[in-house]
Amino acid sequence: MEESELIAGLRAKNRKTVDYLYEKYSRALFGVISRIIYDKEIAEEVFHDSFVKIIQKIDSYDESKGRLYTWMANICRNAAIDKTRSKEFSQSGKTNTIDDFVYGLEAGSDTQQKVDAIGVKGLLDPLTEDQRFIIEHIYFQGYTHSEIAEEFDIPLGTVKSRVRAAIQVLKKNLDKI
Repeated sequence: MEESELIAGLRAKNRKTVDYLYEKYSRALFGVISRIIYDKEIAEEVFHDSFVKIIQKIDSYDESKGRLYTWMANICRNAAIDKTRSKEFSQSGKTNTIDDFVYGLEAGSDTQQKVDAIGVKGLLDPLTEDQRFIIEHIYFQGYTHSEIAEEFDIPLGTVKSRVRAAIQVLKKNLDKI
């Protein structure tokens, strides 16, 4: 099914289109969530809520701003990050490491090859150890700036400075992607 047909079917609330969406995208979308939320039961709950939100909010999807998968993946990612920031979740521990994020997909998954091809982990190589630590915790484990400052006893201003410096380094290396 072409993306335009899929979008039209979802907007028309066509049950077969919703089934097709689930069949074709559920594994990849669940993968987005499970790399942020290690606990399978919580990840399944977040996936269910995200999938329902995708169906309900399809009218807000704007084709001119990006592909449908990217929009859906962002909904799932944001829901997972929101869950990690909840009090319920923070009392049960944090999320997995950058290695789990980059290489933690099931063997045999075609998504694994796509993630490896992106070279996410390699993009962090030019960063200093301090910058890499901050970026890994914020972007791959769902920590906030304040949580990093509090948990690792780093001044909040230092955390923000390291993030800013890391982003500048990453921007300079964008042409290598």
